[in-house]
Amino acid sequence: MTTSATPLAPVAGAGAGAGARPFLFGPEDYALLTALHSGQYNHSAVCDQFEAQVADFLGVSDTVAVSSGTAALHVALLAAGIAPGDEVVVPSFTFCATVQAVLATGAIPRFADIDPTTLCTEAAQVTEALTPATRAVIPVLYAGRAIDLSAVRAELDRRGIAVIEDAAHAFGSAHDAARRVGATGDLTCFSVGPIKNLTCGQGGMIIPRSPEEAAVCRALRSLGITDTVTSRADMTSYPVTGFGLRVQMPSLNAAIGLAQLPHFPEIEQRRRHLWRSYAAALEGIEGVDLVDVDVASTVPHLCAVRVPQHREEVFGALRRLGIGVGTHYPPNHLQPAFASWHRSLPVTERIGREVMTLPFHLYLDDSDIAQVADALRHALAQVRL
Repeated sequence: MTTSATPLAPVAGAGAGAGARPFLFGPEDYALLTALHSGQYNHSAVCDQFEAQVADFLGVSDTVAVSSGTAALHVALLAAGIAPGDEVVVPSFTFCATVQAVLATGAIPRFADIDPTTLCTEAAQVTEALTPATRAVIPVLYAGRAIDLSAVRAELDRRGIAVIEDAAHAFGSAHDAARRVGATGDLTCFSVGPIKNLTCGQGGMIIPRSPEEAAVCRALRSLGITDTVTSRADMTSYPVTGFGLRVQMPSLNAAIGLAQLPHFPEIEQRRRHLWRSYAAALEGIEGVDLVDVDVASTVPHLCAVRVPQHREEVFGALRRLGIGVGTHYPPNHLQPAFASWHRSLPVTERIGREVMTLPFHLYLDDSDIAQVADALRHALAQVRL
């Protein structure tokens, strides 16, 4: 495969031996140095420009940049009015940051099970988890796959339950031909962290549902101050309108995102190519099942497989062979920190014993994927002896 720009050389071992790593196209260096020499490292006009360009890319009216995907979820929950004692339905099968964002508001996580095919909490699992105390639902778009909650939407709307999409994996993915994730009217949170589909080095983005909600999110990310840094320079005072956090996106990170965004069509194409290459390479390997991501509409973030037998041994064998496999994710309802909210989730518990993620980043090529598939075939054969 060819690239439209010359990437920076990867570090040694950045092929099949690395589970994930950011891909740099080249302009990031200049963009970062320009922002560095500007002397404006907090929120600045660079951040405003990044917000505007992401909004244009997604086809939405506004975006709010923050310091991380976790901060995006925290701010979005607060903007949706989630308060101490409220209940939030959240998959157990997600990175722990999703649950920690709920706890940061004082709300209570209500763990939900997942669909065994998509590994997402979909309408049936949401319906099963709802209680009279539910005030929000966080669908997690695992591996980048968009989620359709239309079957339960009327009930959620009737009960005033907010939907806050955890789209950390899903920047660029689509619900349909007309709407990318983030453009459906839901409160949506992206991560633009180190290994996400679009990277700023670190950061997050909120897609608000209205101009009023955008203003609330901006105040929440900036210590409750509604005036911008630039406008405050000409003031002798400024209003602090309410509670707020210090979770703005630094201009250095926004500069990296601005350099990455023009290359997203290539990112999108190459991630889909890599996932399809894995699908072809893994076909016919007994004892491993590829988790489908609906690659025609998804910009894949992960390539996950299920290993129903001997996952631990296969995982260890691949690591010893230098293959950068991972496990995304250990179920949260089984974690000590969240034991107070444990409930039986049989599908999640089974998937937690079986799931394994294969190396997936843009420094890979088809030969790396063939190497991973051969190593997996060898590891499976060894554990059967």
